[in-house]
This record gives sequence, structure tokens and C-alpha cells, in this order.
Amino acid sequence: MELLRKIEQYRPWNEQEARDREALLLRLRRGEALFTRENTQAHWTASAWVTDPKREQVLMAYHKLYDSWAWLGGHADGETDLLAVAIREVREESGLERVRPVTEEIYSLEILSVSGHEKKGMYVPPHLHLNLTFLLEADPAAPLRAKEDENSAVAWFAPEEAVAASTEPWIRENIYAKLNAKLRDFKKKTEEQ
Repeated sequence: MELLRKIEQYRPWNEQEARDREALLLRLRRGEALFTRENTQAHWTASAWVTDPKREQVLMAYHKLYDSWAWLGGHADGETDLLAVAIREVREESGLERVRPVTEEIYSLEILSVSGHEKKGMYVPPHLHLNLTFLLEADPAAPLRAKEDENSAVAWFAPEEAVAASTEPWIRENIYAKLNAKLRDFKKKTEEQ
């Protein structure tokens, strides 16, 4: 399985990624059905840290469910190519037509807990999002549009402003800050080449 191989080869950034990577590998090796929401305990999602070509801005959406500025992404819903899921979700949630991977490698991975909530009039029990994040790129001059049923706005931020705009403390401090640190390193490495 390609996903198993990619996660096995992924080099964790920090302790959170190392521990989450081991848990993801365990679930994959057990053969759990994780690609659809029919698994109400845990399922795959894909997120994107969308940047401009100069790596000076990141794209965020104001997510109605969490009442916060957040990265873009969503459920696999049966798709096993999680990079394709991330690209699809960015297009759907932002209105951007031209989005491309900066790299096809996994940018980040995390297991995220989701509290019980109501969606479209139905109760969704607490569960885990087994998430892969990809580094994508888009033109900040391209027109944006919110996806009305999920978010109320889409905007570009300076990386530090994107972190500050989030009202989810754990995500802000442990995920978005990490993604920005990785972006700084990525930018530095590409400038040195």
C-alpha cells in the first residue's frame, strides 16, 4: 500500500509527529477501514498549508463549525490519494482553480481529536481525524470565494498572523506554529539551492 510506504518513510519533525506516526502505522498495518466516515471512531482526512510562491503568505478559511480561522482540508470519503483530497478540498473551500503541490511528499502528520457536534442537523459523535498535511501553492492574486456551507471567509495571511488568527489554542500552538516553522526551514533550504 502506497500510503503505508509513505508514512513509513516520513521523518517526524517532533515528538507529536513521531508518536502520531506510530499510531497511524499501527492502524494501517491492522487493516482498519479508515477511508470513509462509516468508521465513526477514526478516519482519514487531508489538510493543506497553502502558501504563495514566495512563501510569505498562507491561506486560511473562517470555519463555521470551529468558529475560527483554520487551514483548509477535509475527509477522504473513500479516496485513497490523500494529496488529491487536499487539492480537492482547497479548490472547494477557497474557490481557487489553480492549486499545485510544492512537493508531493507528506508535509506534516497528526491525529486530531474532534468533539461531538451537530452537522446538517445530525449528531456526529467524538472521533479522530487521522490527518496528513500537504504543502500546496497558489497565486494570492487569484479570486477567492467562501464555501457557504462550511466557511464564511477565505483570506491570505502572513504566516505568523495566520497562527494568531486561530482561536483554537492547541491547534494554533502545536499544529499551525509547527507548519510555519517547517515553512521557514523549507524556504531557507530552497533559497540555499
